[in-house]
Amino acid sequence: MFMLQSCNIVGFVAISILFFIYIHYRRRNRDEIVPINWPIIGMLPTVVHYVSDSHYITTLILKRHGGTFRFEGPWFTNTSFIGTSDPTNVDHVTNKNFGNYGKGSNFKEIIDVLGSSILSFDFHEWKQERTMYKLILKRKSFQNFFQQSVQKKVENCLLPFLNDVSEAGAQVDLQDVFNRFTFDITCTFTFGFDPNCLPNKFSELREIAYQNSLPLMEEVMLYRHFIPTWLWKLQKWLNVGQEKKFKVAQENIDRFLYERISTYSNRRGEEMDECYFDLLKELTKEGYGRGEMSEKYMRDTAITLLIAGNSTISSGLSWFFWLVSTHPVVQARIIQEIKENCLTQYDNCISSREEDLNKLVYLHGALCEALRLYPPIPFEHICSVKSDILPSGDHVSQNTRLMYSLYAMGRMEQIWGEDCMEFKPERWLSDKGHIIHVPSYKFIAFNTGPRSCLRKDIGFVQMKMVAAPILFKFHIHVAEGHPVTPRISIILRMKHDFLRNEYWA
Repeated sequence: MFMLQSCNIVGFVAISILFFIYIHYRRRNRDEIVPINWPIIGMLPTVVHYVSDSHYITTLILKRHGGTFRFEGPWFTNTSFIGTSDPTNVDHVTNKNFGNYGKGSNFKEIIDVLGSSILSFDFHEWKQERTMYKLILKRKSFQNFFQQSVQKKVENCLLPFLNDVSEAGAQVDLQDVFNRFTFDITCTFTFGFDPNCLPNKFSELREIAYQNSLPLMEEVMLYRHFIPTWLWKLQKWLNVGQEKKFKVAQENIDRFLYERISTYSNRRGEEMDECYFDLLKELTKEGYGRGEMSEKYMRDTAITLLIAGNSTISSGLSWFFWLVSTHPVVQARIIQEIKENCLTQYDNCISSREEDLNKLVYLHGALCEALRLYPPIPFEHICSVKSDILPSGDHVSQNTRLMYSLYAMGRMEQIWGEDCMEFKPERWLSDKGHIIHVPSYKFIAFNTGPRSCLRKDIGFVQMKMVAAPILFKFHIHVAEGHPVTPRISIILRMKHDFLRNEYWA
């Protein structure tokens, strides 16, 4: 009994000393966050403490360590990694030494919901898949169908919906509106089917389980990056915590996808109107000897397209409208540019022709500026095949995870200058009024190197087709007192949604 009590006392004293040291360290360094590498548990306490503000803290740590920092996770958990926001390091690992860096097996486990897709493939499989996508996405038939679909959805649903909100004097979550809008558009060119998640009347708005599934899964996938694999796999096996939410969300989205794939399979032999475009149909044609695409492959492809075409664009639009609405001078200049370059003679409508949209250079600069500060994908995860030395001098061992923070790179003085935290579309315009080209390893919202976004121009066209008519027709106010902060997710969504008052201009 005496020995047991002594052990308890010693344990209590040891814990008390560690706790005192930690509190003292926290107080001494509250203005300078330097994660402590504790024995056994590594830097995990820092991650846990700041998890709700991880993008900001990551930026702060990288700034104070010259752009590159080695995070040490708990022993034997394979959660250690090198974080960087140094553009020379990023250019090295994504371009100059691209062959030495893949996604790695750990990444495939983390995003297992995407299955076998271009986002999880490496090397030969990835190259084969990318070539196939590139052939399809550059076709004029796809581009025409895509722009027609966006224009139709804007005119028939988005603008009438916002007008209905305005007339009702109601508040609406624009992030949810954009998420529904882009979900419908992505389904339209993927399946040739519009699920009508966004109605044209505010009173018809309804909760849709499968459409809400992606944000939930994206949040859990971020947590999987930073907690031990055995822990989240145990939660998955026990069906508890975050993994329970993930399972329900996946079941909802899978049910929807397999229903659409089944409908698609039953109509494959039908003759379609020549203006009709179905990306899954085209992928089946370009299968490079795969034969008939399996339902599993089509499901994996479809969910990948939803992440790429729905989640990223809706995120970009949400942050853009928040920034513009809180910068009235920028908003006024965009509206004036629309009046001068993009109005048609018919009923004061906004032209949706690409050549007219290309004249909106200040709007383009504002979109670039929003994407710089709030990139839809805040960080990228890669893994070394062999050991390497980064341009910063940091050593990368074999099979080491490396994460480059797109969010932090948009906030680095050495890349963007002392005013890097300001929203200034002018930084993208030359003295002659042309868009200034910035290398993709600095302006990295669309990634860089061989894995850069396919047809980013399509993304810009879609955002302009949405932004121009809304800004011209509506004056948007952020709901008073509503907090706007990033959500912790692999997609940079807003944590508290995006509540706004809508008024007809």
